[in-house]
Amino acid sequence: MELVVRKNDLLKELSLLQGIVERKNTIPILANVLIQADKSGGVSLLATDLDVGLRSKCEATVTKPGTLTLPAKKLFEIVNALPDTDIRIEEDKGGKSVTVAADRFESKMQTLPASEFPTPPSDGGLSEASLPGAALKRLISHTRFAITSEDTRYFLNGAQLVLRPDSMSMIATDGHRLALVTVKESAGQDAKSEVLLPRKTLNEVSRLIDGGAPVEFAQGENHLFFRTDSRLLISRKIDANFPAYERVIPKSNDKSIEFDRDRLAAAVKRVRLLSNERSKAVRVVMGKDQVEITSSTPEVGEAHEVLPVDYSGPAMQICFNADYVDNFLSVVETESVLLEFKDEMSQAVMKPIGADGYDYTYVIMPMRI
Repeated sequence: MELVVRKNDLLKELSLLQGIVERKNTIPILANVLIQADKSGGVSLLATDLDVGLRSKCEATVTKPGTLTLPAKKLFEIVNALPDTDIRIEEDKGGKSVTVAADRFESKMQTLPASEFPTPPSDGGLSEASLPGAALKRLISHTRFAITSEDTRYFLNGAQLVLRPDSMSMIATDGHRLALVTVKESAGQDAKSEVLLPRKTLNEVSRLIDGGAPVEFAQGENHLFFRTDSRLLISRKIDANFPAYERVIPKSNDKSIEFDRDRLAAAVKRVRLLSNERSKAVRVVMGKDQVEITSSTPEVGEAHEVLPVDYSGPAMQICFNADYVDNFLSVVETESVLLEFKDEMSQAVMKPIGADGYDYTYVIMPMRI
């Protein structure tokens, strides 16, 4: 194989593949990227960890068609370090090494047989729905932090995507909090499905979204497919059912407080500095026309900050994980947020006030300390 490709064209695709490549090297070929060149003037790149795969293309001048594999991380590092010029990739005679050269630089890289590289499933040209890119990115950014990090709870290792003819929703939970976002945008008149998307898949789909361009979505028996322009992301499905999340959302919270988002976020960030490093607990103490955010660690000290609010309800205090509060406040764009609650031990709900184009409900369980 022999081809010439522009540095920036190749670098862009290689950077997207870095999140896919298997780092643990339990199967050596998974640390490589499969490069396929044909006479039509294009080069195809493929990386996979057997759960998630990404196929992309970029323009190239192909002198000799062929297929080979190269270490994905090292190839990216070399291309990234080269000047902005044409890069020559040429398979040496015997096929055991590959020359990567540009300007006055030349390197030889060891290769592994392309025949060892896994064959990805085909999407069959299916298109189940067309997901608006900007809306999908919002769904992901507002929920993925609530996905559990416990591998044993595999049914919570992803976010549930709910498609309807006039809306798209995404839900994630780790059992301690739940994030639910709905956008009033259509994925197609026939769109009606619910599918569990793995955490890594969500992260890689988000990286592929370019502005508001749509993402074509389809699913097979065991795999999910996301297509954007010349890129195809393939993901293995999670073989599990997402829990009935509707029952978690409280309906009887009869008290509420409106906060300035920036003030609340800043107060939580400051006060949490003296919270217990393991529990990360901050206490929200409600009083007449004020809320006091407090934290303490016996061996370190304590901190508190008072925020003026409009509140005339009963005095009470609720303890929250500061990380959970911060996750919510860091993604909402509105100037004000609402905290709805019932008592010190029931689920509280946080919502943005005046959100444009989407509904966001964040359920958070109080801590018992």
